[in-house]
Amino acid sequence: MHKSGIILVFVIVLSCHYGMSQSVNGIVVDQAGDEIPGAYVNHLGSDQHTHTNEHGEFFIKQVKVRDTLEVRHIGFETVQFIVRDLNRSVEIKMTESLLRLSEVVVEKSTNSLSLLRRIDLVTNPVNSSQELLRKIPGLFIAQHSGGGKAEQIFLRGFDLDHGTDINITVDGLPVNMVSHAHGQGYSDLHFLIPETVEAIDFSKGPYQTNKGNFTTAGYVDFKTKQDLDQSLISVKAGQFNTLRTVGLFDMDFSENSNGYVAAEYLGSNGPFDNPQDLTRINLVGKFTSSLDDNQGRISATLMHFDSKWDASGLIPPRAVESGMISRFGSIDPTQGGETRRTSAILEYDRAVNELTFLKNRVYYSAYDFDLFSNFSFYMNDPVNGDRIRQREDRTIFGFNSELTRTTYVSGKELELQVGIGLRNDLVDDLLLSDVIDRYTAKDTTQLGDVNELNAFTYLNAELEIGKWLLNGGLRLDYFDFQYRDHLGADYQPQTRDKARVSPKLNFIYHHSSDLQFYVKSGIGFHSNDTRVSVTNQREVLPAAYGVDLGTIWKPIPRLVADVAFWYLFLDQEFVYVGDEGVVEPSGRSRRTGVDVGLRYQLSDWLFADADFNYSRARSVDESEFNQFIPLAPEITAMGSINVIKGNFTAGIQTRYLSDRPANEDNSLVAEGYVVTDLNLGYNLNKIHFQINVENLFDQEWKEAQFAVESQLQSETQPVEEVHFIPGTPLFVTGSIQYTF
Repeated sequence: MHKSGIILVFVIVLSCHYGMSQSVNGIVVDQAGDEIPGAYVNHLGSDQHTHTNEHGEFFIKQVKVRDTLEVRHIGFETVQFIVRDLNRSVEIKMTESLLRLSEVVVEKSTNSLSLLRRIDLVTNPVNSSQELLRKIPGLFIAQHSGGGKAEQIFLRGFDLDHGTDINITVDGLPVNMVSHAHGQGYSDLHFLIPETVEAIDFSKGPYQTNKGNFTTAGYVDFKTKQDLDQSLISVKAGQFNTLRTVGLFDMDFSENSNGYVAAEYLGSNGPFDNPQDLTRINLVGKFTSSLDDNQGRISATLMHFDSKWDASGLIPPRAVESGMISRFGSIDPTQGGETRRTSAILEYDRAVNELTFLKNRVYYSAYDFDLFSNFSFYMNDPVNGDRIRQREDRTIFGFNSELTRTTYVSGKELELQVGIGLRNDLVDDLLLSDVIDRYTAKDTTQLGDVNELNAFTYLNAELEIGKWLLNGGLRLDYFDFQYRDHLGADYQPQTRDKARVSPKLNFIYHHSSDLQFYVKSGIGFHSNDTRVSVTNQREVLPAAYGVDLGTIWKPIPRLVADVAFWYLFLDQEFVYVGDEGVVEPSGRSRRTGVDVGLRYQLSDWLFADADFNYSRARSVDESEFNQFIPLAPEITAMGSINVIKGNFTAGIQTRYLSDRPANEDNSLVAEGYVVTDLNLGYNLNKIHFQINVENLFDQEWKEAQFAVESQLQSETQPVEEVHFIPGTPLFVTGSIQYTF
């Protein structure tokens, strides 16, 4: 061949090589080398984009040498990376920076609203375990048993009690307790140390295929840190003999292995006339190691939680108005409880190849619970009172595995997920009894053992077609309920099984990185208590049918807005009432509403946010005048202004809950409230000083309220009225934190 011909062939081959579209895989890390999950990786000049997985890894197709990848993440400087080599994995380093809303991208995702939580965690970090749930837009909580009992939760027109219709997990570990002594879905998050939380994943409605039982109003998954950037010690003290100490200690074992241990102690008497004597201890240890081939990671977490407390309990307004007790007094000061939980989580994640990722999780919990309450005082027993005891010893174990595979159909990206899992709850000596003091029993209403198993599998598919993201899934849950009644004549267990199929279908129209529209639809469910399921012929896995129509919009660079109109229909709302050992069926229900959220950066150092939520909750099968659902919130709103300027931080947060019906005909009303909190902080080298003020304007407000029929010892007839737990008055604490 002529020399010029050889040169021409070489040039053609070379140009084809440099013009050929190939794929690029890599990892996104910070300057310390720690992986950054959830980073947005965009291929400039095309519509190709992706996100880093839990290991900070990404894969993107149709990339050529000299193409540019742009990487964004909240709290980091945007990076533009020029592809130099298609034959090796790339590492992209990001530098931490102040939050700039102008750089926030509206993600093409079925769960884009988690973006708001990432913004809020940067502008207004969590300072207590109670604030963890308040980070969810529209979610309100109320404490009504001395600070040790799980909070009462309100969301989307639901009084969720302690978790009947919201799925809560920590690193995939279930928090909801099925067939619990106090109530179905009981969710005590006090075992979670807020300083260990790295991210909060949430979604409202029954639209996620990988979420099962209790996912009707939504779900929340708290993700803890894999490792620490630095160790810290913190001491917080304030009014009411409040003391909290926290320590997080980094433990790097090798280049590929790291971990940390954390400990928390909390003690407080609260504002009550009878001190609540709350003590809480949390211990956490976490170890993470990358495998030799760097394609996988194994993580082990151990947690132990122990808490005990006294409680003043609900009080009737008539006792306060008559001068019998003060606003912070008690009719029965012997109420309270104790609980403990020891948990272990083992996770194994692995990239099978560039397009396939496997996640595995095994968990175990040993849980004890003992609660002492008195709601009706002397109505049933005029001499000894109506004190009750609820107790259980529980073991939970389970696993779930999920395989994610990305493939391409006619050049369109298709992501498939298949999951399988199991959860088994073994509950011994599930007790409800009337007691004279805390431990002297008068009679026993319920005593038995529960064995409840939930096996599940699901398939989820996500297809990108231009600006559209189509998501559909199908979930199958199978339940086996067993109850052995220790008080019954037949010692053989009662059994029942039931299956539920839950389809999901979601459409996302991603107009641009500043505008997105979506329609979400799906069927979810909540299970009923095993004690009801084996004896009651009603639906034991009542379905919830939901639809969301919404948008996320950045009309200007520093403003993010979201609006959602939603609808939710439940087949049945009956649940087992643990306080009485009875079933309260309330029939079908319908809820409609609108959620509005705003995040605005007024300057480089000044941030504002606001959330407004309206809901209308009604029973379907009742008459027009008895359709109200007790304690269902109608209007909630939250807003804050936060300053991050140099070493100085400050924030003021206000939350509003409107009046709401306390009974079915709205003749009794639970009073609304407005409460404002303040925090001020200053960094001096490695020392951080902070002052927190709860209820800044010292409002008299009622935190928890219930329509209750009760009788005081001096009364001859019971009286029904809205009993309450007083909200915390002006409460000041100061803290010092040292990092090293």
